[in-house]
Amino acid sequence: MTRTILITGGAGFIGAHLTRQLLDSGDRVRVLDSLHPQVHPEGSRPDYLAGDAELVVGDVRDPETVSKALVGVDRVVHLAARVGVGQSMYEISEYTSVNGVGTAVLLEALLDHPVERLVVASSMSVYGEGLYLDGTGRPTPTAARRREDLEAGRWEPTGPTGEQLTPVATPETKLPSLSSVYALGKYDQERLCLMFGEAYKVPTVALRFFNAYGPYQSLSNPYTGVLAIFASRLLNGRPPLVFEDGRQRRDFVSVHDVARATALALAADGAAGHVVNVGSGRSIDVNEVAARLAAVLGQEHLAPEVTGKFRVGDIRHCFADVSLAQEVLDYRPEVPLEEGMAELAAWLEGQVAVDDVDAATAELTRRGLTV
Repeated sequence: MTRTILITGGAGFIGAHLTRQLLDSGDRVRVLDSLHPQVHPEGSRPDYLAGDAELVVGDVRDPETVSKALVGVDRVVHLAARVGVGQSMYEISEYTSVNGVGTAVLLEALLDHPVERLVVASSMSVYGEGLYLDGTGRPTPTAARRREDLEAGRWEPTGPTGEQLTPVATPETKLPSLSSVYALGKYDQERLCLMFGEAYKVPTVALRFFNAYGPYQSLSNPYTGVLAIFASRLLNGRPPLVFEDGRQRRDFVSVHDVARATALALAADGAAGHVVNVGSGRSIDVNEVAARLAAVLGQEHLAPEVTGKFRVGDIRHCFADVSLAQEVLDYRPEVPLEEGMAELAAWLEGQVAVDDVDAATAELTRRGLTV
């Protein structure tokens, strides 16, 4: 039976890929998106959004718009959010409003328009630092990075008594440690949705996305994913800017895998009520990923510029344990980083990127958020 699925924030790059996957599987898709100028500078329907998807332009905080968008809908994927750790630290009311109030408005509207399932996009940022083991091989409950350590260039977290720690893949059982307004908002979104689902018997899944990358990512948004930011610099003949020493480790996951995991969450019975990591299950340091991207773009001479500076709210290491996703979603990452970066490079040919990274960094510095 054909399903009608609403994707809030669906004109973004993850939403567009998910839209295409769902349409190809026979679903009807309605997209609700505000077309925010930071993501959509032209303010119009993006060319990459499938033409056979219905687009409703509106704000997720507007009850009337959301109520109309839900008419006839069977399932909802809630992607709508302001995204950016650094920017969230000074646009506090905007991030809190869009991410928190927008989710609350959607949930209230669902009281009058019941659906079969709700999937909400959360983020690896809710973990703060990822999971670390102490010298005895036991998980440590705290991994501290004090500001005075960062100012002195001591980048690695330490344990409660200052001992050296080893980063390992982070499972969903790791307690959240919210280090930015953005992280707080994503945790708010996932908890609100899961609470609602439990109270009203709506099967609900929260997906903690790791560092998604791929075609259609906004290249002119200096607060978007790190690979898109690096690409914007490289396309303008400038080296990628890398904070700290560039040895911080991340999990880069193809947008195709993210979209597939989200589609699986719309149907997997065993996933209801769970928070689930969506990543590649692999880690790579930021210096290496910047160098690899420069190579696939034929810009090997533009070596990463390691600034030795840090941003308030950043964490050192975090990469995904995806075993729960394998268990409850039957999800396995399929796109290796080498293949995904080659695809990204092919899409980047002919793309125009406005490099606003310097301006964004200057704003963070002016506010004391970069040192």
